[in-house]
Amino acid sequence: MTKSIIIPALDLINGQVVRLHQGDYAKQTTYSDNPIEQFAEYVQQGAEQLHLVDLTGAKDPKARQTTLIGKIIAATDCPVQVGGGIRTEQDVADLLAVGANRVVVGSTAIKQPEMVKGWMQKYGAEKFVLALDINIVAGKKLIAIHGWQETSELTLEQVIEDFAQVGLQHVLCTDISKDGTLSGSNVALYQEICAKYPQIQFQSSGGIGSLADIAALKGTGVAGVIVGRALLEGKFTVAEAIECWQNG
Repeated sequence: MTKSIIIPALDLINGQVVRLHQGDYAKQTTYSDNPIEQFAEYVQQGAEQLHLVDLTGAKDPKARQTTLIGKIIAATDCPVQVGGGIRTEQDVADLLAVGANRVVVGSTAIKQPEMVKGWMQKYGAEKFVLALDINIVAGKKLIAIHGWQETSELTLEQVIEDFAQVGLQHVLCTDISKDGTLSGSNVALYQEICAKYPQIQFQSSGGIGSLADIAALKGTGVAGVIVGRALLEGKFTVAEAIECWQNG
């Protein structure tokens, strides 16, 4: 098990660093038009893994920002995992070709699990992160898909156990009710799933608004903590987050 790390995240629309509120494209805040500079600052402060989401590509597969993503990765002295509407093997091959260290797959893994399992077998399970967004309904962790527009009948546990057959290693799990709220993570959720599936490296995502929220995740077993909006809004720095995680 690798040590847990702080994973700074950027969302890109047309080359701009943005945030959507609860996944809504109509509620967009633009922070910067220089993702390379932003990532460089995070790396300088000690980031060891970065997370990049192509929101343009997620919305319109024909408008993928793969070339730009390649430039960002080439200019960034740090591994970058990339997601955003990954639907085909070509998307996977293209992102790995431009240097992504891992490809983040969401809805497609739920809609076409056999196809995605095939990719994991072909390229290596370590090259993939399953992004599993959940709505907790009457205690059940139901998977939401298509930018959260739809809740499936599948539970988080069913999906993890299905993909465990092909050596699943990385899962990015978001409790949708927490995302973009800066109101803290669902700590109990991560404690439960990390204990249940010790072989999986879980990345927590959603809700981090303060160093106290990061400290609250210590001891849960998560392998990574994704932090997006709080860094862009200057709630704390990457260096402070790392310091909090290691010493706190």
